[in-house]
Amino acid sequence: MSRLHVVSGKGGTGKTTVAAALALALATEGRRTLLVEVEGRQGIAQLFETEALPYEERKIAVGPASEGAPRWGSPRGESGGDAVRGGGGRRAGEVHALAIDAERALLDYLQMFYKLGGAGRALKKLGAIDFATTIAPGLRDVLLTGKACEAVRRKDKNGRFVYDAVVMDAPPTGRITRFLNVNDEVAGLAKIGPIHNQAQAVMRVLKSPETAVHLVTLLEEMPVQETADGVAELRAAGIPVGGIVINMTRPALLDNGDLDLIAARGARTGVAKALSQAGLGGARRGGLADRLIDPLLEQAREHAERVELERAEHAELTAIGLPTYELELLPEGVDLAGLYQLARDLRKQGPI
Repeated sequence: MSRLHVVSGKGGTGKTTVAAALALALATEGRRTLLVEVEGRQGIAQLFETEALPYEERKIAVGPASEGAPRWGSPRGESGGDAVRGGGGRRAGEVHALAIDAERALLDYLQMFYKLGGAGRALKKLGAIDFATTIAPGLRDVLLTGKACEAVRRKDKNGRFVYDAVVMDAPPTGRITRFLNVNDEVAGLAKIGPIHNQAQAVMRVLKSPETAVHLVTLLEEMPVQETADGVAELRAAGIPVGGIVINMTRPALLDNGDLDLIAARGARTGVAKALSQAGLGGARRGGLADRLIDPLLEQAREHAERVELERAEHAELTAIGLPTYELELLPEGVDLAGLYQLARDLRKQGPI
């Protein structure tokens, strides 16, 4: 079986960006990944600078290839996949994408299990499909997770898995456990029949070692707390948790000695001398250098406070006991080149 990577996180943490970067990172050495969107926001299309995704699997990118890259995901033989050559002499993989539409997924489901064919399309025209997915939100989640798990299990005519990995850009952390566990509830309600069997099959994938839920967070109090709560809920539901991705990290501009000096408020004289030596006036009171000191020290104190807070939040995340991965803030924002950079940074940190 290929692997299913579910990416979640509090709103604003960049989970869609991380999911896209992970899909690229996994697409190495001829591997094929499928990046799945379930929230209907077309965030994947925007990141990859392509047109809106239809309800079909479409190739949207070639993965970066490099010498000595860690092996990610399930192994694929040299003959597997529609690979192309990449940099460093190794074959690059492919990233395909799919925006799952609940209505279309329900039509697929009806055709698969009940062979409705044209009758299913008639139901859509009558609005019955929209009605069903609206009054039963749990049904919508069943369809979305079911479609992703079907892609994980799918094989080609030679018996090989079509995708080495499927990456799902999933709902936010506050809803992720219910979203993934809804099939268990459905299986309990429908004791027999195709609905029960489908729900059971989906849960076998979601609770298997081949699935991992990764949580994206920032080094801020609320996202860190939501991450800790999300991990606890997922563990209680028996859903495998993979790692924690700390997104948009910023480097510490001052070393520990500088931070201690600022905290003790004993830096004024040293700063005055440094400014004077840089040609910004004398160190005397009232001079240009002296007038610059207070604004600079205030910025330094704010930086020191942020560093101290981020270290405390980092310790909270480490205490959860999961592997952690860090992605730096891209000052210019995330364009396609930045996305590839994040993918390379993930690969350097080892398998996720």
